[in-house]
Amino acid sequence: MLQRPQRGDPFWIWVLHGWEALSWALIALVTLITLLGGTPPGWKLGLLALMAVLALCWALVRRRPGNPVLSPYGYLCVLVVVLGGVSCLGDGFGVFYTVTLAQFVVFADSPRGAVLLTGLGALAITVGGSLREGGRADVFLTNTISSLAVWAVAVVMAVLTPRALAQRDERAALRAELKSTQVELAEVYQRQGAAEERERLAREIHDTLAQGFASIIVLAEAARSQLAVDTDRSAQQLQSIEQTARENLAEARVLVGAAPSSGVAAGSVATTLRRTLDRFTEDTGLTVTAELADVECDQPTRIALLRCTQESLANIRKHAAASTVGVVLARQPDGVELEITDDGRGFVVEDSHGFGLDGMRRRLAEFGGGLTVTSSVGDGTRILATIPLSDRSQV
Repeated sequence: MLQRPQRGDPFWIWVLHGWEALSWALIALVTLITLLGGTPPGWKLGLLALMAVLALCWALVRRRPGNPVLSPYGYLCVLVVVLGGVSCLGDGFGVFYTVTLAQFVVFADSPRGAVLLTGLGALAITVGGSLREGGRADVFLTNTISSLAVWAVAVVMAVLTPRALAQRDERAALRAELKSTQVELAEVYQRQGAAEERERLAREIHDTLAQGFASIIVLAEAARSQLAVDTDRSAQQLQSIEQTARENLAEARVLVGAAPSSGVAAGSVATTLRRTLDRFTEDTGLTVTAELADVECDQPTRIALLRCTQESLANIRKHAAASTVGVVLARQPDGVELEITDDGRGFVVEDSHGFGLDGMRRRLAEFGGGLTVTSSVGDGTRILATIPLSDRSQV
């Protein structure tokens, strides 16, 4: 038995179930007209009894599917008997056969069953009408032709239905696949977002907390080694340790969301870089030359430039053994450039696999920028960071 149509089912499935529902309205109308007309009382009682039995069986099968009393095929057999009975009772009742065609297709679970039972219905209508007319050959022939014509329509309906069901199942499979794909995509986006967030946090921790702790270690070692020799210098280094620790604490609060983003005031990237370079000179004693143009850009761009500067200076402090550092911030027609050079020992760029340089590249790539590293052993290092400036990034 066909299940009731759902949203998204093919139009033909809706037509079948609509036809089946309409058939009962037509059956009730014809029965009412017959009962109110001049039909003999015996025929009226017979028609009423047949319709009552048919309605009871339909309600049992439709309202309680799978009941042990009557199956859908059992109901169709009752329908065939009722069609034969009403055809025998009076002329014109053969219209019941046409009206109930959809019921054969809806209640049968296969095209073959629908074709067979509609054929039996056609036979019942033909035989019932012929018996009513006394078995006349001409009546039998006329009834046979009309019944076969209606049965042909039933065959077409039975053939169309499996195709519509296949289309419905295909649509259901596509909907299920689409839903599954949407769930998978949501999971992928969620995992990707989590991975990107972990990468961002790792980069922020490396560029802020880790660099700060590294500075604290270097300053603490220097202060300890000079404690008995130069107390003023040791005190200055201890003050730098305290300041760095406070800055690290502020950065940690920003990372966990307990404080607003610290960073740079609007348009003050040059000032911030100057302050960072002064701290670097104070802590390391290296000579720093700086040419910092007054470049105005939005806060994310300013923070990216600051982080690149901090990372480069940290690498110089830890690895370069340099005596002089140069920093140039310049506005170009298509963006901003940050160049950091040193006269240290240099390194082989191809052999560098540290997190710092890769983190700088990824950070700059988020803004459509890039990082160029030029270095060789004994010739120092040049870091060039570029970021294009759009209307949005300029303030």
